[in-house]
Amino acid sequence: MEREGTLVRSIYYGRIGSEATERLLETFGRDGSFLLRDSETVRGAYCLCVRKAPYVHTYRLVHSAGLWCIQASGVASQRFGSVEALIENYRRTRAAAMPSLTEPLDKTQLPNSTAQDFSYMELSSSTSVQ
Repeated sequence: MEREGTLVRSIYYGRIGSEATERLLETFGRDGSFLLRDSETVRGAYCLCVRKAPYVHTYRLVHSAGLWCIQASGVASQRFGSVEALIENYRRTRAAAMPSLTEPLDKTQLPNSTAQDFSYMELSSSTSVQ
């Protein structure tokens, strides 16, 4: 992430899960709000999560041969040199199978430590005591 631009660094939430992501986008976003997180199932991949009520749509970003692309049915496979270039492309040119990317959910604009609170709540609620 260090080599990525300001946009990606501001919307990258790290290892939060899908439930925390949905709560963040539902609480602080609106249609077209999006964020980036680590994939829970594919090591080294990211998930671009976009709110389009009543759902949060998730698109896996994978790195192959030095380039990034979206791995999703219905989205044309284009390759980009950075995650930022990929996101900016889909912000400018709308893919038919993907909601518009209109509003980055900038973690620095949320109330203090909100993203960390959401991920902590998710970890706490998924841990069972026996």
